[in-house]
Amino acid sequence: MINAIAIDDEPMALEVIKSHAGKVDFIDLKETFVSGKEALEILKTEKVQLVFLDINMPDMTGLDLSQLLPENTGIIFTTAYSQYGADAFNLNAIDYLVKPFDFARFLKACQKAKEQLPETEPDRYLFVKDSYDLVRVDLENLLFVQSEGNYLTFHEEDKKTVTRMTMTELVKTLPASHFMRVHKSNVVNLHKVKKIERHQVQVSEGIFVPVAANYHGELMEAIKKQWTVK
Repeated sequence: MINAIAIDDEPMALEVIKSHAGKVDFIDLKETFVSGKEALEILKTEKVQLVFLDINMPDMTGLDLSQLLPENTGIIFTTAYSQYGADAFNLNAIDYLVKPFDFARFLKACQKAKEQLPETEPDRYLFVKDSYDLVRVDLENLLFVQSEGNYLTFHEEDKKTVTRMTMTELVKTLPASHFMRVHKSNVVNLHKVKKIERHQVQVSEGIFVPVAANYHGELMEAIKKQWTVK
């Protein structure tokens, strides 16, 4: 799975990238930004391997921004102008997409990124705040996460941890290859799913997690990648 972001000052262009990226099973588009400066702030703390980057932007050009990205960050330029191609490849860009581009061309660029970028192991744990303490949550042992208001309960195989965090913040933190939101109040570890029923999944003996109808189809697609489904 390749963690990616997209930067473009045109919201409609970002919607196109978001739609295309949602069809590529090895691309996890974490965030989209209309400002290069805003994206740079996120890149100081977030692990991002690939950036879909527009060139003509008001606060900073994509060519200038590309030189400020963390070392070894892959870049696919997305622009309406073909004349910057030579400059882009001189900056070791993975690919250069001229708008409007279709899904087939987008997928080809993503395949190049997959071939060129080093594989990364998903995070194995995270630390969450419990009162005044930081508690380690082992992701391999995490069964599911349940939300109630602005609080989350992490249900591991041997313990529970409650922290103040929103579900939206959690989804951005967990590796998408292992965890999936299946309800407005629940995220499950796909590797722990033992049984899928119409309205719930079993993640351990006697432990079931509700699945909302609008997430069921997406869950089945994700499970097909984990299991051999006949």
